[in-house]
Amino acid sequence: MVPYKEAVRVHENLIFDQIGHVAILRIDRESKLGALSSGLVKALGEQCSAIRQNPAIRSVVLTGTGRGFIAGADLEEYFQSTPEFFAEYQRNSRRVFDDLERLPQPVVAAVNGYAFGGGFEIALCCDFIVASTDAKFGLPEIKLGLLPGGGGTQRLSRSVGLRWAKEVIMTGRTVTAGEAHSVGLVQSTHQGPELLPAAIGLAQKLAGQAPQALREAKRLLNDGFTNELGAALTLEQEALSRLYQSADGQEGILAFHEKRPPTFGGR
Repeated sequence: MVPYKEAVRVHENLIFDQIGHVAILRIDRESKLGALSSGLVKALGEQCSAIRQNPAIRSVVLTGTGRGFIAGADLEEYFQSTPEFFAEYQRNSRRVFDDLERLPQPVVAAVNGYAFGGGFEIALCCDFIVASTDAKFGLPEIKLGLLPGGGGTQRLSRSVGLRWAKEVIMTGRTVTAGEAHSVGLVQSTHQGPELLPAAIGLAQKLAGQAPQALREAKRLLNDGFTNELGAALTLEQEALSRLYQSADGQEGILAFHEKRPPTFGGR
């Protein structure tokens, strides 16, 4: 485990740390396996806003504590709650999940344990998923007479295909890290102690790229996936023209000509 020497507890169940240009968010609610309370959802949203506005942060790692990454919503809050509370919780969760997905910085989910329900859905909002070998994924809401409400029915099918997503959601079964890796949902699997260093290593590699180009690549890939091809190709050309005229774009070309590593300043 990477030590959190400069860590700040921004919420009773959420820790923020930064290593160079990499921000690390750690869900710290081990007794509940990282289950999402309404307060924790709010805190995650606040951190997304702060990260979005911080040019010193170029990539993000999101992870959990102990046996849980995020084991879904805190069902204790659901018990005997009003329909109004339930609807407001779902609206807030969707807003935060969307904000996470739309961060301009790439986000790596380091899934250390159970990623069920909303936890699986949060992982799907991230750009990359790496997992411990004993991690478990699932959208078991159908077993409660419910459905995923944080994007599971939409993001999972877009990630791995419609039929596999139907089978996982309609049966509510658990998916192992190995199976998730085999269908391309997870980039890599690691033994527990190696997971966070691997995730941070990937995030540092991403953070070493030209910041504007990195953000444009994420935006084009996400938006273009559901866009008409011609329109998406036009956006790609426009982005390339902007990057060519940027200081980083010119630095990259000059560094290649001079046979040296580029120094990107984010301009």
